[in-house]
Amino acid sequence: MKIKFLATAAFVLMTSLFATAQTPSLKIGYTSVDYILVSLPESKEIDNKLKTEEAQYTKILQDKAATFQKDYEDFNKNAGSWSELIRNDKQKKLEADQNSINEFQQNIQAQLQKKQQTLISPVIEKIQKAIDVVAKENGYTWIFNVDAGNGVVAILVAPKEDDLSDLVFKKLGVTPPSKVVPAAATTPAATAPKK
Repeated sequence: MKIKFLATAAFVLMTSLFATAQTPSLKIGYTSVDYILVSLPESKEIDNKLKTEEAQYTKILQDKAATFQKDYEDFNKNAGSWSELIRNDKQKKLEADQNSINEFQQNIQAQLQKKQQTLISPVIEKIQKAIDVVAKENGYTWIFNVDAGNGVVAILVAPKEDDLSDLVFKKLGVTPPSKVVPAAATTPAATAPKK
């Protein structure tokens, strides 16, 4: 399946390149969306909001766990003196409380991921619009993302002058960060050495 997808993608790319090779205006650039995203001020705001929400969930979870632990210890201490009806009732309550804690714990991650997606989507759209404008203003017909997540796109060699990240930062009204190699560019598949 993967080979079929890669072969199809290569065919489409080669066909597109052949079709546009006859046009002298073919211009290819690249950027790192992840690098831009983590460098924007909005990224810190998003992180702070997520940490705040996670702290709230953690506090609730800790309170639930403390209450459960107290009830569990009480059950172990007093179960022998209770009637079977009371013991069974308290045991069912402990089981229900434990299930509730487990369910809440599982839902925390899902909720945090949903919140992150909600907060990050407008920023990604803003970055994409800036990339579109930079491409149009500078005559680029193709712009690749060097963040080789899931093996979708990996640029092995590319001239530094075709890295559009600084232009995208400027289009977003943000001063480009100092020239620190983005995390994605440190992996062999994403390294873009100068020609």
